[in-house]
This record gives sequence, structure tokens and C-alpha cells, in this order.
Amino acid sequence: MNEVLQGLKPELVWKHFEAINQIPRCSKNEEGVRNYILDMAKRLNLESKVDETGNVVVKKAGTGSLKDKPIVVVQGHMDMVCEKNKGTEHDFSKDPISFVKTDEGWIKADGTTLGADNGIGLCMGLALLEDESIEHPPLEVLATVDEETGMTGAMGLKSDFLEGKLLINLDSEDEGIIYIGCAGGKHTIMTKKIDWEDVPSSMNETVSLKIKGLHGGHSGMEIIKGLGNAIKLLSRILYKLSETHDFRLVEVDGGTAHNAIPREADAVLVMDDAALTELGKLADRYQAVFNDELRFVEDKIEVVLDEAPRAEKAMSAGMSATVVRLLYGVPHGVMAMSHAVEGLVETSTNLAVVKTRQDEVYMLTSQRSSVATSIIDIADKVAAVGKLAGFEVEQGGGYPAWQPNPDSKLLHVCKDVFVKMYGKEPSVEAVHAGLECGIIGEAYDGMDMISFGPDIRGAHSPAERVDPKSVASVWDYLLQVLKAL
Repeated sequence: MNEVLQGLKPELVWKHFEAINQIPRCSKNEEGVRNYILDMAKRLNLESKVDETGNVVVKKAGTGSLKDKPIVVVQGHMDMVCEKNKGTEHDFSKDPISFVKTDEGWIKADGTTLGADNGIGLCMGLALLEDESIEHPPLEVLATVDEETGMTGAMGLKSDFLEGKLLINLDSEDEGIIYIGCAGGKHTIMTKKIDWEDVPSSMNETVSLKIKGLHGGHSGMEIIKGLGNAIKLLSRILYKLSETHDFRLVEVDGGTAHNAIPREADAVLVMDDAALTELGKLADRYQAVFNDELRFVEDKIEVVLDEAPRAEKAMSAGMSATVVRLLYGVPHGVMAMSHAVEGLVETSTNLAVVKTRQDEVYMLTSQRSSVATSIIDIADKVAAVGKLAGFEVEQGGGYPAWQPNPDSKLLHVCKDVFVKMYGKEPSVEAVHAGLECGIIGEAYDGMDMISFGPDIRGAHSPAERVDPKSVASVWDYLLQVLKAL
């Protein structure tokens, strides 16, 4: 086993985690991990099947006194968010994830996302299948595809794929919290064909303006933290420059995924000497401003102004102004807190991605809410701003909220086990993030579901890390819950 993972418990979970992190598994590229699961099932003589969407279920008979108990579905997803720091040499289509241990003993990757979300939960399911010493009821270990970019795996589940009516989702990131509900969501995409022009002869300077050094993070779980959004910070400087000086955009790029708060963003601009002088002043001023405003949630935000290769073409004056105003004006962050659950974000929106393609500017935003009508409302507000800017707007990717059921029998068992193991009540909550439980609940009427998992921080960013002590603790808890069922 990798020396960083050597000695970590439970050994089978970490063995499988090391193995799947040698396999490319960005969203929509889960074939390698799917084959790994199927090969393991064949080796263990376990029944397995794959549906049309690419989801896998592996069945294992119950053992000991639990062999005739109701089937329990243990569920996780195969894919991971693939993000890396700029300057990190890593090809997610072929390179394995490198492990690093922090000073606190947590496991992270070297400049990339780790894939503990949801690789650790998935590997707990695989360990259950392989470990013959565990007493458990009949199991169906369900591994879904494409959770991170649209939950299309869960959406593709047919009502005859599973038999069990009790489901444990292992895609949560806070030990000691049992989740019984989640937000629903959708995305809003805005595009506009670029009006290219020759660069005016007076604009003799081509420069790049970059925002970097932000933490980023999960756009649902961590939106409440008020973390910096690199695209919004970049647009703030550009908008301020546009009030006093003329310039043209050559390109603007930032963010990578709908469910990640953008950590880095950059723009290439053409301008005259006077505008460049002013931009230099703004870069220095706003680096100080950003670090002051966000000092409690970010460490060191950098605003970097560099020379860039001479551009011959740029967006027109009108197009440049429109893009800057839209990026600056489009909503981002927490829109409403829940009146029903104290401390829960009810509604939010994430300005996730902006890209300059060959013929268009593309912007991707993501909306979430635990109230179905509020998802529509915030998505329509984002769309309205895009339409005011003359952008084409497309909405889709919707997934339902998971409505909490405080009377769940599965929940009562999980609470009882938690009290016996830890001598205190667990926290029972809903989460401002999309879990597949909402979709699975629609496909399987009467499915009793809960979600829990180990401590994972910085998911969806290269800061992602997982606490091995928490993994061991949650594993023990999972085994006791299975026995109690």
C-alpha cells in the first residue's frame, strides 16, 4: 500500500481507495471504476448488474443471524470533481492521484482534488462486499455515475434495478450528523456570440489580469461561508476600470464546475498606456481590499497583472462592456436562509464558470434551494439578468429536493446506535447540497433513506482532505447500524 496510507484503518477501505485513485474517474468517465467493481464482484462470486445509464449494483447475501433481515442498499457514486491548481502538472484522463499527509494527519492530494467525495463512501461499500468477517443483513451496494455534473446516474435508475427499501447514502462530509433532507437544484447557462473586431491602433498594450489564491469549495455545503468567488472579484476590478477608461476584452476565463466556487479567474485585455497605468493602480488597491474584506475566510488572495502576447482581434467595445457588466451584476451567494431549519441555507446561486470559446462567451451558473418554487425563482432572476445583457439563456439539469422524514424508522435506528456508541445524540439535519436521495426517492416509492459520512473538508477543490480517524469511526458506526437493522 502507498506509504502515506500505510497502517490506516479500516485497511480494506483504504486499499480500495488507493486502487480507484489510480483509475481516471472524472464525471462521465467512470468506465474504469465500473470495471473495477465488476471485476471484484466476479472474483468474489457475487451477483452484479449494470443498467443502461452505467450504474452498478452488487448483491451480497446476509450473514449469521441477519441473513433473513430486509435488504439494505448502501449507496455512493463513482465519479469525482476534477480540479487542480494552476501550475500543477496533472492529466485527469490518465494520471493517478498522489497522496499527501497533512501535519494534522489528514489525507489530501498533491495539487488536485482527492476524490474522497465520494470515493471513501464508495470504498466503504466495496469493503462490505469483500470482508467476510462482518455480520450484516442482505446488501445491495449501489454505485451511481455522474453525480457531480448532473446526477444523471440516479435519474436513470429504473424501479426494478433495486429490491431493498432501506438506503444508506454515504455521500456526506460531517461525522456526527445524520442527514434526512437535501436541496434541489438546476443550472442556468448564458451564451452570446462574440462580436470580434480589429484591435484599435491606439490600444498598444495587451495584458492579463489574474485572480488566484482563493480556497474555492463546494458551492452547496460551503456557500454559507462567504468564500471569495474569483470571477466576481475579477469582474469587480474590470467594472471599476470601465467607469474611467476604455479597453477591450480578448478573453475571460474562470471556474471549472457547476458545483465548485471558482478559485481562479483571468482576463486578457487590450488598452492604451493610460488605461494600463490605472489598471495597475486598481490591481494593487483591490488586492488589499479583497484580502481585507475576506480575511476571515481566505488566506492570501493575489491580483496579478502581467504582459500578454500581442492580440490582433478583440471583442467590440459594446461586447466587452456587456460581458463585464453581466459578470459583475449576476447574483452569487446565499439568497435566503431557511425559516424552518435554523442555520440552513434555503436558497443560493453560484456563478460557476465563464469561458471564452472561439465564437461565443459561455457562462454557467448553478441554483439550489430546499423550496421547489424558490429554485425556479432564483434561476429566473439569473436568467433575467442574462436576457437584459442580450445573452441566450438555457435552463436545465434540475433535480428534486429530498423532503425530510423525521418519523423514519431507519433514522430512529441510526440515532439509537449513535447514542449507544458515543453517549450523545447525533445532529439530525438537512443539507444545502444535492444528494441522490431525492432522485432515488422519486424512483422508489417508500424508500426509507438516511445519509452520513466521515469528515471531509474542501471538497471540489485542491484543498480537499479527509480525516482517517473519522473514516475509521464512521466505518465502525456503519457496521453497528447494519447489525441493528
